Amino acid sequence: QVQLVESGGGLVQAGGSLRLSCTASGRTFSNYAMGWFRQAEGKEREFVTAIRWNGGGTSYADSVKGRFTISRDSAKNTVFLQMNSLRPEDTAVYYCAISRRIYIMPRISSDYDYWGQGTQVTVSS
Repeated sequence: QVQLVESGGGLVQAGGSLRLSCTASGRTFSNYAMGWFRQAEGKEREFVTAIRWNGGGTSYADSVKGRFTISRDSAKNTVFLQMNSLRPEDTAVYYCAISRRIYIMPRISSDYDYWGQGTQVTVSS
């Protein structure tokens, strides 16, 4: 089994920054991707960003390009989401996830196999 634990959420004013972390433990894989999704109240879960663990290729949703940055620390099995210039519409529960899909950059939730419990991010106006 794989366990994912997110941290770093909280309340921030519009224009501020937060950094989320997600640490994986348990079973490991040789080639996978880690992603961040978010779900605002009353809305469907949406893709935010993903990174391939081998090679470090990344993908971002248009709504966060230029503001959010995903990175990884391989030694710590941890992925980070640096969120700058936050907006009220970024308010959501943020989830990290692992995808075992090898040949694609996974951008939909059904491509992911393991999920964290989520961390709340609230951006006040």
